[in-house]
Amino acid sequence: MKNVVFCCFVLILLNILLLSCKTSTDQSPNVLLISVDDLNNWIEPLGGHPQAMTPSLSKFAEEAMVFTHAYCASPSCNPSRTALMTGKNPWTTGLYNNPQIWRHVLPDELTLPEYFRQHGYWTGGAGKLFHNNMPDPRSWDEYFPSKIQHFPYYFLPDYDSIKQEMHFTKQDNEIREDDPKGNKFTMPHYRGMYVAFDFEPLPFSAEETGDYSSVKWVSEQLAKEHDKPFFLACGIYRPHLPWYVPQEFFDKFPIEDIQLPKVLENDLEDLPKTGQRTARTFWHNKILENDLWKEAVQGYLASINYADELVGKLLSTLENSDYADNTIIVIFSDHGWQLGEKTDWSKFALWENVINSVLFIKSPKGAPGLPSGSSSENCYSNVSLVDIFPTLTELCGLPSKEGTNGNSLIPVLKNPASNWAYPVITSLGANHYSVRQNEWHYINYNGNEEELYNQSTDPEEWNNIAGREESEVIKKKLKGMIPSERHKLVKTGPIRWADVLSGKTKLYRD
Repeated sequence: MKNVVFCCFVLILLNILLLSCKTSTDQSPNVLLISVDDLNNWIEPLGGHPQAMTPSLSKFAEEAMVFTHAYCASPSCNPSRTALMTGKNPWTTGLYNNPQIWRHVLPDELTLPEYFRQHGYWTGGAGKLFHNNMPDPRSWDEYFPSKIQHFPYYFLPDYDSIKQEMHFTKQDNEIREDDPKGNKFTMPHYRGMYVAFDFEPLPFSAEETGDYSSVKWVSEQLAKEHDKPFFLACGIYRPHLPWYVPQEFFDKFPIEDIQLPKVLENDLEDLPKTGQRTARTFWHNKILENDLWKEAVQGYLASINYADELVGKLLSTLENSDYADNTIIVIFSDHGWQLGEKTDWSKFALWENVINSVLFIKSPKGAPGLPSGSSSENCYSNVSLVDIFPTLTELCGLPSKEGTNGNSLIPVLKNPASNWAYPVITSLGANHYSVRQNEWHYINYNGNEEELYNQSTDPEEWNNIAGREESEVIKKKLKGMIPSERHKLVKTGPIRWADVLSGKTKLYRD
């Protein structure tokens, strides 16, 4: 009898232990990471443009923390995304520009999804999350549409040397009856112009676009039953150029009503020579010569609205899933974009409109690093996208990754009014730097050319006060924050996309 009682006691104890283990596993928070490429602060929650329509982000802002002053590590896709995904700034890694093959520069570096994968998470992704190395097979259990093959988005440029025109050919095998040549769109080719600098409605529905396919796949994963906590990521390509989205999104912004961004005539006059060269004035002149400024702004607003609708689909799917109350959500853009401010039409600059990035974070109650959940107030402190890596590991109760440069945002997720005095350093290449601290924005080119703005009195950065005597003290302080020990640019060789697509050249190392 005693043996029977003892066995029953052991069985009950084992069941309690198993239940405890299962509960612990179930309570590990999931992560949904959403990237929106080249999205600037025009969205409604940040108020950058009065005509922007972003209802999904506006709704999400009511329940998430909006970081109004989040900044990228570098204003170009590759170094920004590599910094975010590794937790290390460009001057730490030597990864400074787009042409570098980041996995060749950092062959042994653990990425954010790879780190979660090593700590028991199932990882899945779709769309543009890295740059050049797509999709980095080591980081994912599954990836759409392929874990091992690099793939283009929407269109590949194809130059017709006879007609001297640049075409963008839709990347599918479908030949439509109304377009037997393969869905080509033509834009003029100007010497020195970015080949994708174009804007035009697409004769397709949203459901036929590449971004929709990525969102659909991630949504399907949210509807599945998972036996592990998951790290899911979706990279939405728009509003990256070309601004090609379905007609329905253009229709929301009648061309006659389009409002242009605020600009100052002769805005470049008080800038140093390197700052003046940074502006893509050539592009601006072409826009003006062809009277296309409103059309370009329309294309960007339409692309923002399209991306917002896809973000809304992801958030709605999560809200209606079994994981709604146990998933951390991070939405970010890799950097901003200018549409004529300072006569510039690009990223690749250190001004506020370019380095200011979108960042929303929502952490549910019960997360190990923040049991009470995140605040839904706005945070006005200057933060960096590099802070995302240490923030997510702490929120999920994972050990910190060694060597990261960022700071966990949990103090401000608890209380956005917390004292947060960390400066944000942004690099453009290896030799140009921006420092954001409190209301000050300092830009240094090549160690000697300077710009200085007080954001509290000059949010458009129209008045460079770097040359004023009263600016010397703050300039010296901010310049001293630029890292003195910086990694040299790591050369990785040119990429021939024909070799990549044929499999002759790999963008990653096995």
